[in-house]
Formats: sequence, C-alpha cells, structure tokens
Amino acid sequence: MSKYLEFETPAQKQAGELKSAYGVENHGLVYLDRVFWNLPEAALYEEAIFRNEGKLVHGGPLLVHTGKWTARAANDKYIVKEPTTDDKIDWGKHNRPMSQEKFNSLFMRLQAFLQDEELFVQDVFVGADKRYRMPIRIITDKAWQSLFVRNMFITTNESGILKTFVPEFTVLASPSFKCDPRVDGTRTETAIVIDFSKRMAIVAGSSYGGEIKKSIFTVLNFLMPLQDVMSMHCSANVGKNNDVALFFGLSGTGKTTLSADPKRKLIGDDEHGWSDFGVFNYEGGCYAKVIRLSAEHEPEIYNCTRRFGTILENVVYDSISRKVDLDDERITENTRASYPLAFIPNCIQEKMVDAHPKNVVFLTCDAQGVMPPIARLDMNQAIYHFISGYTSKIAGTELGLGIEPEITFSACFGAPFMVHHPFFYADLLRKKAEKHGAVIWLINTGWVGGKFGVGKRISIRHTRNMLNAALDGKLDNVKYRKDKLFGFEIPASCPDVPDDVFDPANAWGNKDEYWMKYDALAARYIENFKMFAKGCPEEVVAEGPKRLVK
Repeated sequence: MSKYLEFETPAQKQAGELKSAYGVENHGLVYLDRVFWNLPEAALYEEAIFRNEGKLVHGGPLLVHTGKWTARAANDKYIVKEPTTDDKIDWGKHNRPMSQEKFNSLFMRLQAFLQDEELFVQDVFVGADKRYRMPIRIITDKAWQSLFVRNMFITTNESGILKTFVPEFTVLASPSFKCDPRVDGTRTETAIVIDFSKRMAIVAGSSYGGEIKKSIFTVLNFLMPLQDVMSMHCSANVGKNNDVALFFGLSGTGKTTLSADPKRKLIGDDEHGWSDFGVFNYEGGCYAKVIRLSAEHEPEIYNCTRRFGTILENVVYDSISRKVDLDDERITENTRASYPLAFIPNCIQEKMVDAHPKNVVFLTCDAQGVMPPIARLDMNQAIYHFISGYTSKIAGTELGLGIEPEITFSACFGAPFMVHHPFFYADLLRKKAEKHGAVIWLINTGWVGGKFGVGKRISIRHTRNMLNAALDGKLDNVKYRKDKLFGFEIPASCPDVPDDVFDPANAWGNKDEYWMKYDALAARYIENFKMFAKGCPEEVVAEGPKRLVK
C-alpha cells in the first residue's frame, strides 16, 4: 500500500482485535502505519485481493506471482557467526557466515524502511508434539504471505493464547526491501539471514513463500538435534498397523506424491522430528509442486488446487475463465500449492504418532538412468547414502537451474537447511533406526533406458507398487541380488512389476554405455564423499561404491 494515500482496507477495523500484549515494538518496529494481527483466512483473502497481491481463481484458490523469485535463493542464505553458535555450525557453502555488525546494520536499515508501512503478524507454532512445540512469530509486509504462514504452520484461534503470545523465534519477511551488497555485505539484493543469538531471521528481497518456511526449518534443524530429536527433511505417513514410513528426498523426487497414499494416513509432507516418543510434523500444512499434476495419479493434491484456502504460486491461469493450467511451465517449473494438511482427506489431524518408523525410504531422482528402481540397504550403506544425498535437481527448484536436471549431492537430502555436520544427523538416524528395527530402502524415481532426454521417467505406477510391497513386507522373502558397484541388495521380483524392471541395464540399447555411465556415477559418489570422510567412521566410508575394474 502507498505511504501517501489513505484507503480503508477490508480488515482495517479488526486489525488489532487479536493483538498480542508482546507487540512488534519489542522487535524494534516502531512508527508503523498499521499492524494487522492474526487475521483469519477469509480476511487475508480480502486484504490480498484488495492490495492486488493475487487473484481469486476457479474453485477458490488465491493465485499469486512471486516475480523473479520463483524458487529459493540458495546462495543468499547466511547465519550470523557469534559466540553461542561459532563452534556448533558446519560453516561452508550452505552456512555462510555473516558478522553480528553486518546483521545489526541490515536490521536497522530494514527497521527504517518499514516505518509508515502496514505489516501483517501471525503468531503460530512449530512442532505438533507439545513436548517440543515452539511459538514463533512471522511478520510480513504482504497479506498473502500472512495467509501462507497460516497454511504452513500450526495455528490457534484461542484469543487468550494470542493476546498473551510471546514468540521464541521471529521471522521478518519484506520482499520489497532490497539489500545493498556494498553496505550489507550480501551477494545480491536478496538475503535470508538467521541470528540465533537474537532468535530472529530476516527474509529480504524475495517474494517466494518457501523462504519463510525453510528459514524456520533451518532453525529447527539446529535446535532439535540438541534435544536428541532427529530433524528430517522428509514426508511421513502411517499404515493401519501403526507402521510409520519416512520418505527422504529433495524437491522433485516424489516425497509429497508418494506419501499422499489413500491407503495410509499422512503425518506430513516435508519436515519432521523423530523423538524418543515417535514422529511428529514440524508444520501444519503442505507446500507441493504442482507442475503437470495428475488428477489420476495424485488426486488428493490435485483436488487441493481447486479449493478455497489454497495458495497457488506462479501457476498460469486463463484471465477470462479463471481456470488454472497446471501443465503450463511458462513462468516456472517450480509451480507450488500451499494448503493446510487438513485438506488431505486421510491425514492425521494431530500431525503426530506415538510410534516409530518401520521403513525409511531414501528417494533419488537419477537423471543418468542407471540406478536400480529399488534397493535394500544395510545400516552402514544407509549412513553413506544419507550423507551423500544423491539426486538430480529438477529445473525451477532453485534460482539459476536450467532445463536439464543437474546431478547433485545434498547431504541428509537437505543440505541447504542442515546446520550441524551431516554425520551429526546421520548418527542420530542410525541410533533411532537400529533401536526400532527400521528397514532402509533406496528408491529411484528418475529415468530408465538412458539419461534425461534419451530415456523416460520411471512409471509412477511401478514405483508405487514397489513402495507398497516394501511397506507391506512383501519384499521380505523374495530373492535379492547384490549390486556390482554399490553392494546394496536389489530384489529380483515384486508383485505387479515386470521382473526386467529390476535390472536397469535391460532398458539400455547399449549395455556397455550403461556400465560406463554407472561407473561414472560411482566415481562422482566417491569424490563427493571425500569432504565428509574425515568426520565419519571407517566402516561407513568403506561402504562407498567400487569402481569397475579396467
């Protein structure tokens, strides 16, 4: 809204009805025009549309465009280096240090910038398990991002709680504020900065909703493991026998799609904690990729793109009919839908279960077309692959990616959000998996018959059938063969899947070329793991792949 023109907005008279006694002045935000406190979904729709931040489209979703920021700015994330975190952070590519002085200067410039502006505040929680729940405050200068916060985190409608709310961590998101690298020491005009000593994060110069969500996930990835909670970039569901399954994987590998199974109850689609009591969702919502979403194969998620309360990011729509086109990637491949978990019909309303995983699934999208569709790992192999985190980045999930998938190794299947050394998380995973007897699987959702552009994507029907067989125990007694390079076990058969699918070389016209590509991938694994070997036990390092004998 303009600083110079006065308009009465739809929720203006209710702006302070749910105001906390712990006001924004406690964050140094003063001389503001107006603050809208804890507005519900319908009011935020009205405000967002009134401010021309989004459009109401067919079925009821709010559609927004995020400008140039259609994905995470992975290279613009910083953590303030100060005495309480200096020796606990795994500093490097994903955890870039910023000095306390630079952060203070950046924060003061942002405080000045926001004077005379209207802000939206949501007081919400992260952590479905109340034993680990944390109150957080998200302050934004966009109404639609305030709705995004309500979708993604755990809300309360109790006025007594909201009026006495005191956050333990605060995110201040201002897409319209541009950093100045000359002054702020940032790489670009965009910056995502976390200061654990101040219990505050700043998201500046990016409209992409995922930056808010992932900032909080990064915070929890630092704090939760210090309480012996395994912090995980994974989706989770549970079967009728209380058998929990975890699905680790980067964006585009199928975490959300495969965990949204009508035969199993969904705990959550992206971020979880595994404590001594069981598995709990950090969030209250889902943030699913929707490009080329299929009503046949992903009906639960597809239906969410047609209902009130969902936010659609960067989806193309027809301006006359207001109908969306999920197949159109002209804005970005990384089209997204944000919606409350309760929109999934078979979700666990409590977002937690007092039960432990029986199966842990590592999802990889192998764009080289050489990895087997499913493999069973022993514990040392599991730790090796967890720390490696091999997959292919799918176009659009980060700024700067091209059309073709890009080979990547993302430690713990979420390196940009992991704050401790990868083995710190891997060791927690080992202890919990061994204690509770979890079986660990590697499932490839990528290409067969050749690399991207030559082969084709693995049939989602085959992937689902293999996954269901693994979760139902139908692969416990089948024959397995040992992989020549990686040593993991590959089943020879599976119900409702052709036997030849389990040997990916069969789909290649030239098997010599297949083995050459597979060996080249093994070499990439070995080279990547060198940066972690020093902090890992020898028995884990030894589980790396073996090169073909020349």
